[in-house]
Amino acid sequence: MSIVTMRANLTDSDIRTLIKGVTEEDRAQAAHKICRCIEDAELSPEERAHAEGVINIMAQDAAVLVRRALAVALKNSPKLPREIANKLARDVETIALPVILNSPALTDADLVEIVRTCPPTKQVAVASRETLSTTVTGAIAAHAAPEAVWRAIANDNANFDEAGLDLTLERFAGVSSITKAMVHRNELPLAITEKLVSLVAGEVFDHLVNTHELPPQIAIDLAMGARERVTIDIVEQAGRQKDIGRFVQQLNLNGRLNPSLLMRGLCLGQIEFVEHAMAELAGLPHQRIWLLIHDGGPLGLKAAFERAGLPPRLFPSFRAAIEVYHSIEREVVATDRITFRKRMLERTLTLFQSVPKDDLDYLLEKLDATGLQNDKVAALV
Repeated sequence: MSIVTMRANLTDSDIRTLIKGVTEEDRAQAAHKICRCIEDAELSPEERAHAEGVINIMAQDAAVLVRRALAVALKNSPKLPREIANKLARDVETIALPVILNSPALTDADLVEIVRTCPPTKQVAVASRETLSTTVTGAIAAHAAPEAVWRAIANDNANFDEAGLDLTLERFAGVSSITKAMVHRNELPLAITEKLVSLVAGEVFDHLVNTHELPPQIAIDLAMGARERVTIDIVEQAGRQKDIGRFVQQLNLNGRLNPSLLMRGLCLGQIEFVEHAMAELAGLPHQRIWLLIHDGGPLGLKAAFERAGLPPRLFPSFRAAIEVYHSIEREVVATDRITFRKRMLERTLTLFQSVPKDDLDYLLEKLDATGLQNDKVAALV
């Protein structure tokens, strides 16, 4: 729609009503109609300047209804000038909140200033935006009221860097709603996870240690019962580590890198963990162990198994599980991690009976958790 078409869709009385309408309701209705026409029009630079002049008239109207009609109609529009968006953001809440929450005209600098100078309700609106940069979340962490900080932390599309999360904990470590929301974020830096371990309790603590990567020594301490409240699943935690080599070194130093743990990891499809664990036990580089396991044929696998000092009675089961892993890896249908893991569990548990009962119970529990345990597998118990 061009400005000519826009004008055609507006009567002379629309403009007159906007400027000289007797009642606020009449002027607000005219404002809304004009805004919709501006939003739908394809404007040249000259026409856009004219439209912005009309918008400015609405923004200065003494009637709240008129200014609200403008805010609501153009809250998502790039045609709302930045200057007017900022003016509306400083208005009463019924006008300001739609703009603060939605307007693409507001820059990071504008949002930071709102957080720094405006009351909590407007800070919450900033924190609730569809996306937030680390610049804005940093300002929220430093200056916002607790309710706005909680909203930003709970907003998965709000990008926090480690500094922002650290500052949040510095200010609100004792506010359970904020620490709980932080625990439930999709990803956390290691240093933040480590701090949260000592701040949260109960189910929130369980979720933290069973969902996020933990520093190796903390994970191992928890697994060994050195800390109370939870028994960590060390295989699951291994799968979350960015530096698996360091993690298995810590496991070995603490006497936790045993055949049972490797067998559990293998049956769960945590092959990278198994490779690094065998390399650690064998005293060989990871790449060398990888070649023996995957490219060395049955003799290569056996050599890696023996060099790692694993018990001979487990080798048939171990070899069968490796073969299952390779067969699933070749299947195009099993490309995602969850599908791969489910198939790995199903097939390894039906292949062999030589897994120790404690390990078998553990693996069956894992299979139960996926909702896939069937009569054939249950018969193994």
